[in-house]
Amino acid sequence: MSRLLEQPLNGTTYESSGVSIEAGDAAVERIKDIVASTKRAEVLGGIGGFGGLFALDTTKYRAPVLVASADGVGTKLDVARQVGRYDTVGIDLVAMLVDDLACVGAEPLFLLDYVAVGKLEPARLEELVAGIAEGCRLAGTALLGGETAEHAGVMAPDDLDVAGFAVGVVERGEELGPERVRDGDVLVGFASPGLRSNGYSLARRVLVNNVGDLSAPAWDGADHSLGDELLVPSVIYAPTVTALRRDLGGAVHACAHVTGGGIVGNVARILTSSLDALIEMESFDTPRIFFEIQRRGRVHADEMVRVFNCGVGMVVALESGAADAAISIARANGVSAMRVGSIRSGKGEVVLT
Repeated sequence: MSRLLEQPLNGTTYESSGVSIEAGDAAVERIKDIVASTKRAEVLGGIGGFGGLFALDTTKYRAPVLVASADGVGTKLDVARQVGRYDTVGIDLVAMLVDDLACVGAEPLFLLDYVAVGKLEPARLEELVAGIAEGCRLAGTALLGGETAEHAGVMAPDDLDVAGFAVGVVERGEELGPERVRDGDVLVGFASPGLRSNGYSLARRVLVNNVGDLSAPAWDGADHSLGDELLVPSVIYAPTVTALRRDLGGAVHACAHVTGGGIVGNVARILTSSLDALIEMESFDTPRIFFEIQRRGRVHADEMVRVFNCGVGMVVALESGAADAAISIARANGVSAMRVGSIRSGKGEVVLT
């Protein structure tokens, strides 16, 4: 049978099942200009096609290696949902993606997002995508495309999840990583003013589930709410790493993006089995929110450094003589930086002092 059945016009529709095609069209119309604001010269066409087109500049790289990453925002989204504000979590998404690419030495080129909702609200999607676009502009990367899926009947109407996929490029043979790290290297840390987008399951249990009021002051005497504190957007470090590589060349050996796994778990990823990293915990400021989590939840210090960045969102291993220049370059790029430790011979461990 090749013909569809004749059925009444007042039968079941997609909209009555919970999915609005009209809302989807309205959402696309709202975000078209936002997406266009992130366009790089290599982007061909605009949104609305079946795939995004990006013309890789093969004259810039002799042997280009593409680097890809995928990530999400995690349960920080639940804080955004409770507060009713989605303007910063898009920046977090971009940071999680492009800062991972930077750790390989890659220049971020483009990003795609995937948003799943229980009910599509064009204004909410616009707010979220505006944050993603702002992150892309800060990172110098294009928002090449994405997908929005309305999961009616599966997700609650106010539920939302977002993931992203980013692609970058690095010259073959110039990748950053553990094999470049040497005994005597210095570690420079980039400051993080907040939790970034990691450890929120623990933070929410301690700060939200036990208190339940995100509109209350973040702590006694704070001039901002707990919700605002937990929605502080991640600093995007990728442009600063690019600046370091441009100005210092081979003196930059490796980068550790401090995400899930905290300081200990992520700095370990830039070590070989014969090297240790010494991190001086007194060398950087730990924002108040981390102490609030520790105090209210009676969280052991070892657990804190295994879960959170504790004030350092990126750690860069460099030749010892390049440390001061690296700190100056970072600060010129708007990122607070400081010496946080060094590399010595050892067993592949992170030692906190």
